[in-house]
Amino acid sequence: MINNKKNLGVLSIGIVSLLLVGGCSLLSNLSLENPTQATPLTQLTVSAAASLKDVMEEIELLYQQKYPETEIIYNFASSGSLQRQIEQGAPVDIFISAANNKMNALEKQSLILTETRRDLLKNQMVLIAPTNNNKNNLKLDNFDDLTTKEINTIALGEPKSVPAGKYAQEVLTSLEIADQVNSKAIYGKDVRQVLNYVATGNVDAGIVYRTDAQVSDNVAIVATAPETSHYPVIYPVAVIKDSDRPELATKLIEFLTTPEAQTVFKEHGFVSVIQ
Repeated sequence: MINNKKNLGVLSIGIVSLLLVGGCSLLSNLSLENPTQATPLTQLTVSAAASLKDVMEEIELLYQQKYPETEIIYNFASSGSLQRQIEQGAPVDIFISAANNKMNALEKQSLILTETRRDLLKNQMVLIAPTNNNKNNLKLDNFDDLTTKEINTIALGEPKSVPAGKYAQEVLTSLEIADQVNSKAIYGKDVRQVLNYVATGNVDAGIVYRTDAQVSDNVAIVATAPETSHYPVIYPVAVIKDSDRPELATKLIEFLTTPEAQTVFKEHGFVSVIQ
């Protein structure tokens, strides 16, 4: 009788052990087939002109609502700086430039997937001043007023690397006031720095994109440059040739051309060029 009890006890322990092992194995298999942990996000690196910062961050939220498995990593700077980074091998999937010549330079070096390139947006050049310029008794009603002795400092983008600076020089040259204005120039590393110089009242005036002027309550638009005074401000976009995920990058570019995304661009002051 005692032996039977022992045998039953051993048998019970064995059954429990088998159930525990089997259960753990089953749970392991279930966890493999139905993982509770979220799949790691696939990252896309987008190098974009500084003037696109606000709108692209808003569009990112829309994109991730539809494609939550993708994370967008932004690198905002002047288009010239971004161009050089790509030329030096920076890991970038998409480039959005504020000027065609920066994209052209990369295309000539076979650094973009040409079939993915397209024009995305258009912008305007405007003259801005601090909103308190009247308090400083500054008379500034148009571009010609930049040559008056009352205006001492004018913020401009560095023309060799900042498209906004290049467009500004074209405007000033067209209006035949470049020499007088450049002698008063304070140069910024990108258009957002130019905007900040004006918004903080550190300069008397500046020339930026209309979309940048609209993001600050501390600047006022004084005048819009005639479209014939500068090359069209076009923003081209393309997938970088060395991208590790060109199909996913192309998918994001396609999203930027949708009515949903284009509506957001328009709300920020950009003009659509999508046909």
